[in-house]
Amino acid sequence: MSIIRIVCPCHFGLESTLKFEVTKIGGQDISVSDGRVAFSGDFGTLVRANLWLSTAERVLVQLAEFDAHSFEELFQGTKSAPFEDFIGAEDRFPVKGYSLNSDLHSVPDCQSIIKKAAVERLKGKYGISYFEETGALYQIRFSILKNHVTIFLDSTGEGLHKRGYRRNSNAAPIKETLAAGIVDLAHIRGDSIVCDPFCGSGTILIEAAYKALNIAPGLKRRFAADNWEIIPAGLWESERKDALDAIRKDTDFFAYGYDIDPECIALTQENCRKAGIQKRVTVKQADIKDYDNLPNTVTVCNPPYGERLLELREAEKLYSVMGQRFGADRERPCFVISPHEEFEKLFGKTAHKRRKLYNGMLKCQLYMYFK
Repeated sequence: MSIIRIVCPCHFGLESTLKFEVTKIGGQDISVSDGRVAFSGDFGTLVRANLWLSTAERVLVQLAEFDAHSFEELFQGTKSAPFEDFIGAEDRFPVKGYSLNSDLHSVPDCQSIIKKAAVERLKGKYGISYFEETGALYQIRFSILKNHVTIFLDSTGEGLHKRGYRRNSNAAPIKETLAAGIVDLAHIRGDSIVCDPFCGSGTILIEAAYKALNIAPGLKRRFAADNWEIIPAGLWESERKDALDAIRKDTDFFAYGYDIDPECIALTQENCRKAGIQKRVTVKQADIKDYDNLPNTVTVCNPPYGERLLELREAEKLYSVMGQRFGADRERPCFVISPHEEFEKLFGKTAHKRRKLYNGMLKCQLYMYFK
């Protein structure tokens, strides 16, 4: 098998960022739709996608695509997928997925039908009637959207946001993949100086360092496809070696993190150490009202949102203080993500550019100041 179709889901609003990343790893025939980027490549492309894509949520191999209005159509369409090209007679192949705005709206029933179809397909290929499923994991995923079905195999395992450096987090962390997208939109480079005055568990600082130092975000973890027999172990080994060799150690990048909570400071320091970038980051306890926005420093932050009324009022006061302390201009650019629709009014400055992003299910805007 030389060419496979790969699909990577992502946060809404980060599709263009992910597309650019896909071009860098050699993806071909790229197509973009809401919340996902699809492309073609070989197994080397699949391995690099898992190691290098900082804004993708996972890396899926597309096996089949068809319309289904009945369970029989779902069964036959799924049975046509070439599961045997990947799944061995002893391997595990559980099923999970979702159905939206479709005739087949019962997800448990869809799971059962898809599992049955996969079993029937593999029975015919291997000539056995029972699968013990004790081997490598080949997670089957499905999406059914407006009666259009897509069947995938998940090569990633735990989501790509699991980098391996953040085993602990504060109460309201920003997801690593979203932080990476914001860092990319902030145009962080090897010579950038970055500051996060609400550093929390250090995610934005670490993702900025990874970007500036060209560290593959998946370098410190393993993936489901590490155990797929169809992918030679030597391919994973060589791609990881290439990723190690690609790390830039000759850059001037440096980052500063501040937070009013001493527990967040300790957490950020611990996570920076786990990420291997502690020498590039200085972290101190400080209040935002004392923030000194120095020239040639890029401020990137995810300030408190305030979900309850009292917290919301405190957050609004905070935005006003931020507007007083942040330069928000060409010499002192800043990038702030917030769900508050009146952020610009409270901040006191109209953003030069905005980008709609989702932090989980929460609709936000990335307010960008750089002129």
